[in-house]
Amino acid sequence: MANLYRDVLDSIPTAAIVVDGHYKIKYMNRAFGEYFRAGKRKGTLRDVTHCGEKEGKCGEGVRCAYCSLKNLFAEVIYSGKTAFRKIIVGSGEEGLALRMKVCPLGNYYLGVVDNAYETEIAREMHSAQTIQQRLLPPASGGEGEVPYSFTYIPCREIGGDLPDVYEAGGSTMGLIADVSGKGVAAGMLSAFVKAGWDRTERSPAAAIRKLNDKFAEMNLDERSYITAAAVRIDRENAEILYCFAGHNAPILLKTGEGIAEIEGSTPPISTWIPGYAYEDRTIPYHKGEILVLITDGVIESKSPSGEQFGVERVEEILRRSASSDLFIERLKSVLKSFCGSFNDDITAIAFDL
Repeated sequence: MANLYRDVLDSIPTAAIVVDGHYKIKYMNRAFGEYFRAGKRKGTLRDVTHCGEKEGKCGEGVRCAYCSLKNLFAEVIYSGKTAFRKIIVGSGEEGLALRMKVCPLGNYYLGVVDNAYETEIAREMHSAQTIQQRLLPPASGGEGEVPYSFTYIPCREIGGDLPDVYEAGGSTMGLIADVSGKGVAAGMLSAFVKAGWDRTERSPAAAIRKLNDKFAEMNLDERSYITAAAVRIDRENAEILYCFAGHNAPILLKTGEGIAEIEGSTPPISTWIPGYAYEDRTIPYHKGEILVLITDGVIESKSPSGEQFGVERVEEILRRSASSDLFIERLKSVLKSFCGSFNDDITAIAFDL
């Protein structure tokens, strides 16, 4: 019968632990062990908090006075009454804020984490955010490269846009991609774009074709797709090579004569038209001009009254900006003031040519 009870407790998502009056663990269920990443089912509370305290017994060390988990159990041990409290276990990125209830159980004390499942999900989401942040390009170009600035504001914890800037064969390459969907699934697809994009390829169209071929290998349904705009800034010839893949938002080029909108009509990276022949196009540029790549999340963002931000507002901000840094900072400021909150990811890259 005891084994049956253990099996039942191990199968539930609620994290539970039983300790004695000396903070020795008598039992913890599987959820508790996984939640606190405990390497073993026995030991003391130190094996749960991973505090690193080695002086004295558990509960008697210097750090123990600051241990909120130990202090919660101590309150119940000495009062003999049930206690419920929000506590913090661990520190830094590994720290957990949780609600825990502890009650007497004869000569033992039962602790139950009230929000273990939700906190574990939040922790995993935080880890995913950290990984996605590492997919972003450096804040600006290096010496001899084309200076640039960018913004990336995901509307959820995990975003589906991907901005990227890098060097290939003496040219500065820029990529802005927007995957279908939102949240975790979109984040996984944006990671695929980062991993599958050929950074050695100097032709934007060839890089898009290769990514399209890799996408087809995943055999996803027609609801999954990726829109992208890729550019190569050829500094030697003062030219911009570009290619679209279903990207709705135009590339903007600020010249001495005003703002030029560069658009394309092509299918996205998808299973819709297998083997589509994406092609490069070329436009010249002059020193002092600014090149801007944006996602449709920027122009389709809405105010509380339902009015779209629109490409005209983006162009007006660009018209009043003397550099990529100023453009990006003003774009973020005006967007936040206009929209308040966002229902889609916001991504833009600006290059000082």
